[in-house]
Amino acid sequence: MRRVTVRKSSIHGRGVFALQAIAAGERILEYRGEVTYWRRAAARHRRSGAPGHTFIFGLADGRVIDGSVDGNSARWLNHSCRPNCEAIEDERGRVFIETVRDVMPGDELFIAYGLTIDEAMTPELVADYACHCGTKRCTGSMLASASR
Repeated sequence: MRRVTVRKSSIHGRGVFALQAIAAGERILEYRGEVTYWRRAAARHRRSGAPGHTFIFGLADGRVIDGSVDGNSARWLNHSCRPNCEAIEDERGRVFIETVRDVMPGDELFIAYGLTIDEAMTPELVADYACHCGTKRCTGSMLASASR
């Protein structure tokens, strides 16, 4: 039985939603896509013309998973400053999404992106990565260390 579905999100574009109750600590999805190097994925992302919207997931060894190529529904997870899921990288470089608290049917699933970028921080760049999660403790950005 499917536990999640992808549909329109009030936060941003598409999102992943629970179809049934999911207990804290459960593995829900694997983040899938092409495993490649940052330079290649970043060039592909620049060509897409979608600033602030990325399917690139960084791995501990410096490579990335690019969910825009052969990705699955995990690529539609939106950011929240108070996420109900987290991404766990195993020793083989696979990334799994697990719940950090109980999720009810209809709840949107979120992770904290904590994005890092190599460009100089500008007001335009901060705006491209603005957070719209609406939580009480929203930082206003999907970036790990944005000037707020």
